[in-house]
Amino acid sequence: MIIKTGNIVSHTGALEWGAGKVLAVTAAMATIQFSDGKSRKIAASHFTILQPANVATYLPPSDAAPMAKTRRVAVKAKKK
Repeated sequence: MIIKTGNIVSHTGALEWGAGKVLAVTAAMATIQFSDGKSRKIAASHFTILQPANVATYLPPSDAAPMAKTRRVAVKAKKK
C-alpha cells in the first residue's frame, strides 16, 4: 500500500487504536492521528502492517480543549 497524506488506514497489529488519518509522510515515517485520539509515528519499515480502512470508520478526535494539569505548590514549614 502506498501511504499518502489524507489516507485513512488501520494498523493491523493494534486494532484497538481504530482507524487513522495520515497527517504527514516522510521517507522515514508517517504521522497518523488515530480514532483513539493519539497521534503516532509509524516507521517506513512498518508500512506493510498498515491497511486501507473505510472512511466512515475514522472518528476524528473531539475538539474539546485538553484539561490543564494543576501544579502542586510546595508547603514550607513554619519557623518557630
